[in-house]
Amino acid sequence: MSPEDFETAAQFLKERSGLVLTRDKTYLLENRLMPVVRELQLRSVSDLIAVVRGGAPELQTAMVDAMMAKDTGFFGDWKPFVHLRTVVLPNIRVSRGMKARFRILSAGVSTGQEAHSIAMTIRDVSSSFPGWQIEVVGIDISASAIAAASEGVYSQFDVQRGLPIRTLLQYFAKQDDNWVISDNVRSMVKFQPWNLLSNLYPLGRFDAIFCRNVLTYFDLKTKLEVLQKLARLLVDDGVLYLGINETISGVTSNFRAVDPAVGIYASHRADRPASMSLAVKVDL
Repeated sequence: MSPEDFETAAQFLKERSGLVLTRDKTYLLENRLMPVVRELQLRSVSDLIAVVRGGAPELQTAMVDAMMAKDTGFFGDWKPFVHLRTVVLPNIRVSRGMKARFRILSAGVSTGQEAHSIAMTIRDVSSSFPGWQIEVVGIDISASAIAAASEGVYSQFDVQRGLPIRTLLQYFAKQDDNWVISDNVRSMVKFQPWNLLSNLYPLGRFDAIFCRNVLTYFDLKTKLEVLQKLARLLVDDGVLYLGINETISGVTSNFRAVDPAVGIYASHRADRPASMSLAVKVDL
């Protein structure tokens, strides 16, 4: 691949998805785009880039889709899910008791494991929320990943990654060589394709947002833009979960750290102390 082709592809991907690629990632670009090249029966990645350079919206979408990481698993870095279950959900039960509803966003949801993990965490304590309106929303720029997430069908390899056997048997049914997630979990989750660089207002407000291991692909300017958008989606006492290797330090003041080692942050509101956040355990 020529330096010119790489720069064209890198600039296009940054504009469309926020993904930042440096020249040492040329191998990654070539490896992930080769399946598209073979499907279109082209000769090389350079040929694909030439076609994309000329327009071809469908191929542009396919190129972005191919570059998006889809390496995900159930209950990844399990501590945020423990925090959700033991701190956030009890706080929600008290603070939202009169409304009896709450919403959680999973951004960069890929093939749905994180959103389904959130829903299963809530189902485990569903007796504490009788009659509540609960919605988990999963978004991702990849339409193919969202389609797979909506199907809720996972391979044996998928369910072996972080999913306890008790949870597997409780919330999945065997179907040939695959596992299908149960309707009582599926009904809680809504998946839709969405670009974090786009307007997020139509998604509505959320009590908690999971945006883990997504910001790491962005440059500083894009991280700031995305975090500002997420801050506007969170309610005043909302919780943000980031990846354990991600940080807001030096990026934005819209959030304050609760437990950065686990990736837990609270909405930062000048008139609301951190102790009032859903992210902070309250002794009842």
